[in-house]
Amino acid sequence: MSEVQRGSAEYRQQELKEIVKDLHEGSDIKAVQKRFARLIRNVSPEEIAQMEQALISEGVPVEQVQKVCDVHVQVFEQALQRRKKSKVLPGHPVHTYQQENRALRKILKRMGPLLKQVPRGARKQEFRSVLEELKAIEIHYRRKENQLFPYLEQVEFTGPSKVMWGKHDEIRAQLRELENTYEQEDWSRFAAVGRGLLRAVRRMIFMEEKILFPTSLKKLSERQWAEIRRGEEEIGYAWVRPGNLWDPSVVIAGSVAKQLATAQGSGAAGSDEASPAAPAEIPLDVGALLPQQINLMLKNLPIDMTYVDENDRVRYYSQGRERIFPRSPAVIGRAVQNCHPPNSVHVVEKILESFKQKEKDTAEFWLTLNDRFIHIRYFAIYDQEGVYRGVVEVSQDVTDIRALKGQKRLLDW
Repeated sequence: MSEVQRGSAEYRQQELKEIVKDLHEGSDIKAVQKRFARLIRNVSPEEIAQMEQALISEGVPVEQVQKVCDVHVQVFEQALQRRKKSKVLPGHPVHTYQQENRALRKILKRMGPLLKQVPRGARKQEFRSVLEELKAIEIHYRRKENQLFPYLEQVEFTGPSKVMWGKHDEIRAQLRELENTYEQEDWSRFAAVGRGLLRAVRRMIFMEEKILFPTSLKKLSERQWAEIRRGEEEIGYAWVRPGNLWDPSVVIAGSVAKQLATAQGSGAAGSDEASPAAPAEIPLDVGALLPQQINLMLKNLPIDMTYVDENDRVRYYSQGRERIFPRSPAVIGRAVQNCHPPNSVHVVEKILESFKQKEKDTAEFWLTLNDRFIHIRYFAIYDQEGVYRGVVEVSQDVTDIRALKGQKRLLDW
């Protein structure tokens, strides 16, 4: 094999697959790190992300790629530390993520000393306060999963986001474990669990700022970033609020103006074009409703409802006042498999396949979330000819319903 071949992207991909296989089979991580360091000595962060993408596209399980993800972060740490942070204006989604990471670093710095002092009986109240602050990391991760990742999927860049979602879940589990060891006063494990959590969160910050965000800025257009920014309010922000120097409305207006100018220049639009007609009623099996009436009816039901079509694409979710699970506009058109953590996708696939094969037509789950009892049901949809047309997911907080007793026949307002 010539030097050119040995240095090629194809060569690196093959070697990377061998490394992933060796890690899965239990090879010594230090030996693998040395091989990995030689392999990617002159590779950019963007190419690392592309490597992850290629591995998953070729069928390597996400869990295996997650293992090599930890290795490449360790190997690349010194080289990537020298790279400057991506420069964007306040208000841009990446700037907001960076500001959240800045606030997060301060929380981690305060948490470190407490891991030693709490088991000795000191500063317990302060630890509880810092832990509650740290829990807002869930909003940071949710916004990535529900707003940034869908747009990366639009440009067929899905692998790295799947790997990172898996890492989010690892951090969530570590956070729960730390809280449990504190509540149970399991001081023999408390500090070790806490240190592992801090390492994992710091590594995630590093992956975001040195790999994910630079790659995303190259992959996505300004129009896409503006759409991401517009949908972020649905999920919220952790510790900070976005700036206002980068205005998504200006970006989108400029994009629309450019499209109009192009259309007018080609004769596709004219000044004497007729005004759009008022929306017509939509005939239903019984009665007919205006689109606005249907929308109002659906959004005022005391449930979260999502419709996924026969191609497994999310087509609709209800925008009710009492949301149970986070949703944002970026989910529309997204493959439903990508809306779930990698470790639960197999359950989604099993439900969908059962519905499509008509082995089952309903599935239900229930769980306790923030002291509320949540009932989740999936209903298969078939048309008049019995052809599968998708699935409706209905989530409902039934805590108060479960508590009902006796009868109520009179209005007691």
